[in-house]
Amino acid sequence: MKLSIRFVLPLVFVLAILSYVTLPIVDTFTMRWFIRDLDIRSRLVTNTMEEPLSELINANSKAKILIFFKSVVQDERLFAIGFCDLNGVLQYQTDTFLKDFNCNSDLLTNATNSTVLPLEKGSIHIAAHPIDYKGKAIGRLILVHDMSFITRRGADTRKYVLYLFVALAIVISLVTVLLAHLSWRGWVSGMRTLLRGEGVLDPRSQFSRPELLPLAKDLRDLVRDLELNRTSKDESHALWTAASLKKILKEELIGEEVLIVSNREPYIHLQKNNKIEVQVPASGLVTALEPIMRACSGTWIAHGSGTADRSVVDKHDRVLVPPEEPAYAIRRVWLSKEEEAGYYYGFSNEGLWPLCHIAHTRPIFRVEDWDYYVKVNEKFAAVVLEEAKTEDPVILIQDYHLALLPRMVREKLPKATIISFWHIPWPNPEAFGICPWREEILHGLLGSSIMGFHTRFHCNNFLDTVDRFLEARIDNETSTVSYGGKLTAVKEYPISIEWPSRWSKDQKSILETRTEIRRVNNLPENILLGIGIDRMDYTKGILERFLAVEKLLEKFPEWIGRFTFIQIAAPSRSSIEQYQNFESEVRALAQKINTRYGKDGYQPIYLKVEHHTPQQVFEYYRAADICMVTSLHDGMNLVAKEFISARDDNKGVLILSQFTGASRELPEALIVNPYNIAQCANALQIALTMPDSEQKARMRSMRSLVQEFNVYRWAARMLKDAARMKERARLRGRIRESQSSHQGNFSI
Repeated sequence: MKLSIRFVLPLVFVLAILSYVTLPIVDTFTMRWFIRDLDIRSRLVTNTMEEPLSELINANSKAKILIFFKSVVQDERLFAIGFCDLNGVLQYQTDTFLKDFNCNSDLLTNATNSTVLPLEKGSIHIAAHPIDYKGKAIGRLILVHDMSFITRRGADTRKYVLYLFVALAIVISLVTVLLAHLSWRGWVSGMRTLLRGEGVLDPRSQFSRPELLPLAKDLRDLVRDLELNRTSKDESHALWTAASLKKILKEELIGEEVLIVSNREPYIHLQKNNKIEVQVPASGLVTALEPIMRACSGTWIAHGSGTADRSVVDKHDRVLVPPEEPAYAIRRVWLSKEEEAGYYYGFSNEGLWPLCHIAHTRPIFRVEDWDYYVKVNEKFAAVVLEEAKTEDPVILIQDYHLALLPRMVREKLPKATIISFWHIPWPNPEAFGICPWREEILHGLLGSSIMGFHTRFHCNNFLDTVDRFLEARIDNETSTVSYGGKLTAVKEYPISIEWPSRWSKDQKSILETRTEIRRVNNLPENILLGIGIDRMDYTKGILERFLAVEKLLEKFPEWIGRFTFIQIAAPSRSSIEQYQNFESEVRALAQKINTRYGKDGYQPIYLKVEHHTPQQVFEYYRAADICMVTSLHDGMNLVAKEFISARDDNKGVLILSQFTGASRELPEALIVNPYNIAQCANALQIALTMPDSEQKARMRSMRSLVQEFNVYRWAARMLKDAARMKERARLRGRIRESQSSHQGNFSI
């Protein structure tokens, strides 16, 4: 012990001297680094502002310039902006700009320069950069950054460096003392053997030590976890593709079986004109999940609803898809007309759908529909058990049609990792309380390992609903529910689309597509085109969209004959009375507006109530000048992201409802309240007159986000969470086995 102390004290003293010498050096390098960072930042800001600013200066639009400056200085570091002309006169500046600033000071003697100016309350960084208009210099942009954050971060850095040296001193001291004691007791050879994993668990080995058995298992688990973390890429820097998703599956779900279960199938086989045609349904769920199955090569279990679906399956009711390049299997579940009417059209779409969407349509609940809902969920559960080849598969259950399925599968496959994703909004407890079988639905969903929603808001609504109607323990900090002895994680996973879109391959240019779409619809070449892509559904805000077009033409009559809106509305749930009535309303409103404003072959609204292939929809996205997404309530709405992915020309304007999940990710769109018709009409006016430079700036930002946060990243997050849960379950099992074995060694 005395020997250890004699070694530790000098070591601590040396580390203290090093920390005293190091801290000033850290301060100096930190300041240099941040100044260089601000220089780079100033250049980037100038490059971004140069084009629109030079246009505004040339137009001598002082009011717009000041508004533009004000919008830029929202950044917490950027303190003020000014502009000096070539004569050294300060022409424009924000309210926060430096008083008595001299445009002819030494700061502006070089082409670009910067300086740090000390003030009473801290320092500021001033940078000057030239602004050109069409290759000709017109003045200099002055950017003033607040450097108070550097002082704060410098203090934090010094604190953390000090903590580091203290931690090093403590760790090295403890290791020194520990090694001394281990050497003294003769355990060094045993520990080396333990770390190599040799002999500890072998009773025939001379190094076998029963008391080290739990420690050996813990160390091996730690090594495995470290290896898992090492091979897992940082999500914020990974480019997510089908290949990277496959890599995740290989590295983190080695040999795991992946099943997707949904009501809607990704490919429908239809009998038409004595031949079988393959159709991809208009569904956001299919848009998101189909690329994942191509990457996973798993099995997709779904209701076989096509008129030729039975004709193409094998004896096990499976068919390989896609037809042109099979990558995975669909296992079809057959439902009778009565089951489909009660489970799908009845309880799911006349009950749960309007209940979860705040669209002012009264939900209808019938006992017979609920009975069919239970029966069909049981039928899906039986098929899942047939398709599962292992006792612990990863099962992704999709949407509100199968709310009872997680619990049914959990009871038969307790080791399975079940991820349920609710693609539509989850209402507040008061609204959900309308459902007569609310407890049964919550009980079913909490059979999931992970319960996923698009937004944190919907997660919180779900937790509040569970808290209201079930005896469960909720941990809001970790967002978990403990119910029936099992833990369910409630997480947000904002869904997205594949990137790049498969429909972009061999695509015509934007110009060619514009010409073709206008030719097909008998539209003049120079007409501006708006597009809406939806199912014919009362939650999508189609009526509000048409009213906005009408208001635009009423308020800005110059667009009559110059702007046309095409609405593609795929037929949906046409056997339900509410949908029949809604379609009639949509057709009547379109006819009314066309009668009012149509003339000489021109009509403002083209309504296409028919199915379009994804390829055709992609072409309309590319040909349009505006895309309107005006859902009254939506979980995410992938139409917005599909439009963005199609615009490789970085043009086009997205008008997006604030009641979609997508609006939280895409603030560069024109965000509107679809119930405010005047606001939507004004948004159309802004979109139709938006300069190309602004369109490009907005679209580049949105495309960057959709590219980074694509569907592969969405799936990878869920599957990685599933992998962690499976690993923790295995670890808990090994710990229990270890404890049981360890206690057995000391039993009397």
